[in-house]
Amino acid sequence: MINEKMKKVSPSIDEWLKEAKADPRALQEGMFLVHNGVVRQTPKAMVRQGIDDGSLVKGMEFAYDSVRVDEAIAETYKRDGIFYVKVWLNEGQLEVGDDIMYVLIGGDIRPHVVDALQFLVEKIKTECVTEIEQKL
Repeated sequence: MINEKMKKVSPSIDEWLKEAKADPRALQEGMFLVHNGVVRQTPKAMVRQGIDDGSLVKGMEFAYDSVRVDEAIAETYKRDGIFYVKVWLNEGQLEVGDDIMYVLIGGDIRPHVVDALQFLVEKIKTECVTEIEQKL
């Protein structure tokens, strides 16, 4: 059950980048991009569809399917020019301002890395996670 999980401590992006640059594939990489998703106060319906019901988000219950996340990562590695992928997802009861996810993508050129980051974050958000907003 979601409520029984405790939120995690966020990773160090500096450490992630050191690790990525030490990887043997790093010699083929010309760019790294990081995505950091954060719990925001504005409801998803307002941001995505312009629906304003007057509410604000006070927190969120967050869970993910690790098998589906691993599949999404494997699919991302199949994209042109992508040599490094790392994902961290939080879980449990999160508050506004808490980190939801970090994604690091390393690849050869900017268009490949930008596209891969967009692809993976979208796939995680739409196919791998459950987010239940709690409103004020």
